[in-house]
Amino acid sequence: MSTEITDPPVEPSPAAPAPTVAWWTRGDTNAFFGLGFNILVNVLTLTGLMIGVIAVPAGDVLGTVLPALGVALILGNLYYTFLARRLAKRENRSDVTALPYGPSVPHMFIVVFVVMLPVYLSTDDPTRAWSAGLAWAFMIGVIVMIGAFVGPFIRKLTPRAAMLGTLAGISITFISMRPAAQMWEAAWIGLPVLAIILIGFFTDMKLPFGIPVGLAALLVGTAIGWVGGYMSAPDVGQAFSDIAVGIPDLRLDLLFSGLANLAPLLGTAIPLGVYNFTEAMSNVESAAAAGDNYNLRSVLLADGAGAVIGSAFGSPFPPAVYIGHPGWKDAGGRASYSLASGLMIGIFCFVGLFGILDALLPVPAIVPILLYIGLLIGAQAFQAVPRLHAIAVVAALLPNLAEWAKTQIDNALSAAGTSASEVGMEALNGAGVVYEGLKTLGEGAVLVGLILGTMVTFILEKKFRFAAIAATVGAVLTFIGLIHAPEVSWAANPAVALGYLFFAAICLAYSLLPGAKDPVVVDESDIVAGH
Repeated sequence: MSTEITDPPVEPSPAAPAPTVAWWTRGDTNAFFGLGFNILVNVLTLTGLMIGVIAVPAGDVLGTVLPALGVALILGNLYYTFLARRLAKRENRSDVTALPYGPSVPHMFIVVFVVMLPVYLSTDDPTRAWSAGLAWAFMIGVIVMIGAFVGPFIRKLTPRAAMLGTLAGISITFISMRPAAQMWEAAWIGLPVLAIILIGFFTDMKLPFGIPVGLAALLVGTAIGWVGGYMSAPDVGQAFSDIAVGIPDLRLDLLFSGLANLAPLLGTAIPLGVYNFTEAMSNVESAAAAGDNYNLRSVLLADGAGAVIGSAFGSPFPPAVYIGHPGWKDAGGRASYSLASGLMIGIFCFVGLFGILDALLPVPAIVPILLYIGLLIGAQAFQAVPRLHAIAVVAALLPNLAEWAKTQIDNALSAAGTSASEVGMEALNGAGVVYEGLKTLGEGAVLVGLILGTMVTFILEKKFRFAAIAATVGAVLTFIGLIHAPEVSWAANPAVALGYLFFAAICLAYSLLPGAKDPVVVDESDIVAGH
């Protein structure tokens, strides 16, 4: 007979105390320098674009636009710090990283070159162009907040190749091309800076003493610029004399003026709003994969509110959650690095220090970081989709390339004191400039990219009926003027709409053939890198 030996009862151990959520860590310092420099570059760039491209007076930019952006950045980063600390306490963790937040780079260039610049060129009135930008940013915010409720459904329907290909089109044209050109205007400054950025961000090489890559690049480029005589000391003195505290002030008059002429803006506002909330969803998923599971609806509502609040105070630049949460987490960033970055940039905005920074820092030393961002986003479009879908990515690129090329033609003709209509289509075609086709393809470029990328993706997978549905959507959007037309109207471009319907009919006919019963199975293991 065996004797069963039982263990004595175990007393329940007291619950482990919740870890303390520190307000600042050494890793926050590293992440602060990286994110802070990123936002600093973006704000310096948008300041130069408002003054140099749209001709908004420097006093209005420094006294109204930047303080408005400062309000949005401080409130947004404060909110994301709150979300991080709340998540840390709820999960009893001390390693939660806040989501990075700042002015969106793609939107920064789109609102300047696609929304405000055409208004300025047609009216010669920078205030009207600024007003249009505010209305556009307001609509972006509203669409993103709506996306908090419908975003998951739309994202499920839109292939990744279409989304990333459209973003790559923006990155190659409106993010990469201008910085690249500005670099080569003073290549002896820009190329050494680019070398530091490429080596620091694309390899595992580390700088001595843990010096942040962005800070090192800026310091080296600035030193070369000043030693080489590129910069002007009197400009710095003038910038110091222009320092003035900017008090945030509601500019509802400008916003309502822009909203009164909203229809031409919907072709970019709607697709970019859709892109905003789909990108935010990807970023939240990326954070979850890194261990920080944020509530998607809370993030989208905050992003949309930031754009609405900023536009009400006078900023046409919608802020958004940035890509890169896992990188800042690896750098040791926790709950407060993003808030510190937002506070620093906000203070700079309020006290007018960006005029001084603009006088101190050479443009060729600043823009390589934007070229790096453009390269990264463009490459990601091909790396984060199956190899089969690369063709769809290229198709989604084309509308933004057309819009950029058309913008360059318009700007050149305007500088010569003429326009495409005055030169005439026959003369342009004779010179090899297919202006009408570029104009039509580029109108509503972001949404067109999504449609074309979706159509091609479904064809590559032999899902011809889905391709027909996508083409039919393109026909409807064209008919009401959201794409391929200068403004929203009924029967805006029936010829192009008919072309989409013919495309749909061809796809439906192919769906009836025997080979269509065996759709292509996409190999997800063929993806080089996740989004």
